[in-house]
Amino acid sequence: MSVYEFKAETINGKEILLSEYEGKVLLIVNTASKCGFTSQLEGLQKLYDTYNQQGLEILGFPCNQFNSQDPGSNEEIAEFCQLNYGVTFPMFSKVDVKGKNAHPLFNYLTEEAKGLLTKQIKWNFTKFLVGKDGQVIDRFAPQTKPEELEKAIQDALK
Repeated sequence: MSVYEFKAETINGKEILLSEYEGKVLLIVNTASKCGFTSQLEGLQKLYDTYNQQGLEILGFPCNQFNSQDPGSNEEIAEFCQLNYGVTFPMFSKVDVKGKNAHPLFNYLTEEAKGLLTKQIKWNFTKFLVGKDGQVIDRFAPQTKPEELEKAIQDALK
């Protein structure tokens, strides 16, 4: 199994197969617009600007499960991310990342890369690095700043 076996809806409502990203390195992040870590969108965009041409895709999945920190509509979230942080990497429709309604992609990611104390995602901006083969390489905590991922991304792109 790999991430390429899943599908997701873009923030604009178009369903896509993640196999469209086959052969790319992916950084999959559950985002939120009103979180203490929201400024990481800027760092994620910098990573995208630096490494996209080399094969990195960043996939943002808004989530409202942690203290209701992303209450807006998909349209409001897209506008917020673009206007405030210049986000141009792919954003997807708001999803649950834990619990009985969790998106199947996040069930897979958390099975493949369990957290420190639990496999469940504990907060916004948990990051999953996925190799070109669609396999999960590593999981990074919300506190891990995007710039701290550079070495891991460079290694995955080789």
